Amino acid sequence: MAIIIHSYMRNLLFLVVLPAFLFSCSNLKQTPENRTTPNLKLISSIEIPFDETFQNTKVGGLSGIDYDAKNDLYYLICDDRSVFNDSRFYTAKINLSEDKIKSFAFQNVTYLKDETGNSYGNWNNSPTTSSDPEDIRFNPKTNTLVWSSEGARVITADKEVLQNPSLNFMNLKGDFLGNVTLLENLKMQKEEKGPRNNGTLEGITFDKKYRNIYTNIEEPLFEDGDQANTSKGGLIRLYQFDAKTKKNTAQYGYQLEPIALEPNPKGAFAVNGISAIQYYGKNQLLVVERSYSTGTQACTVKVFLCDLKKATNVTNHPSLQNQKLELASKKLILNMDDLGIFIDNIEGLTFGPKLSNGNPSLIFVSDNNFSDKQKTQILVFEFIK
Repeated sequence: MAIIIHSYMRNLLFLVVLPAFLFSCSNLKQTPENRTTPNLKLISSIEIPFDETFQNTKVGGLSGIDYDAKNDLYYLICDDRSVFNDSRFYTAKINLSEDKIKSFAFQNVTYLKDETGNSYGNWNNSPTTSSDPEDIRFNPKTNTLVWSSEGARVITADKEVLQNPSLNFMNLKGDFLGNVTLLENLKMQKEEKGPRNNGTLEGITFDKKYRNIYTNIEEPLFEDGDQANTSKGGLIRLYQFDAKTKKNTAQYGYQLEPIALEPNPKGAFAVNGISAIQYYGKNQLLVVERSYSTGTQACTVKVFLCDLKKATNVTNHPSLQNQKLELASKKLILNMDDLGIFIDNIEGLTFGPKLSNGNPSLIFVSDNNFSDKQKTQILVFEFIK
């Protein structure tokens, strides 16, 4: 999801904060999590300038990041809907010396191709042929990439766009290799059923052996209940796909946190949703929830350890409302508000190289939405188990 902080009126045209939940949370049991909770310690950060360009492209909108350990190379996807330049991803090098970012350098830019071999269309004049890239992951076993597009659901008096989200496979040259079999509950519909606009497939992560792909929607499906508000969080779904067959094998319910702050003015745009996920261990994911409210420049970003072990597979549940099921468990491991620094629109994370003490690094990137009021941040944390 792109959040343009300095212009909430535009968001209000397409997004509204809906009423409180219609179901009773007493029917939804959070599963206990008894394993040791890891800690995160911020050790370094840099900001990519707003006016940065690379190979005749405008740098910004960095919504996903992944690390190729063998080649010490990072993949970063850009959520440009071919408005500034064709939809694309970058490769980059991050020099972590003495556990500090000494330099950040883009290496190459690659343009995404659709199944016809063409670049995706410009959202402004050809929305049905455009894409909305949100996350990217590298598979070293196949030397290929997988990326997500949110699609679009825009229904106004003079415009109707129903574009399904997608999870796509491509080679390192950006050539289309296929996509997952899209589920019925992920297809955009004119009626209020299925995904919401700007709240669909967001994060991606492989498991350790690259056999499964996990992805998430950012906000609740219409049938699963209301969006988060400042009193209560919504219910979203985490999806598991077989990387080889490209078919869905499981779905899990997950309870979002409430929106962190009341918007100012009251009733203005505010949102909380999952902006990124990262595989951690068997049945475990790191989940990033990103909350924004009009009137506050910064975002509230929380990182949770999520466990799916005892969660109900809700594949056959048309709705998560008024159901007796167990949600994925979650434990807070970091609230970036506690860091004492400005935090922008965090949308990507990846494990990076090991640090000098042997602990893993965890790297986050923020999406500036191509706005000079926002920042592109690279944050490096020490991951302490």
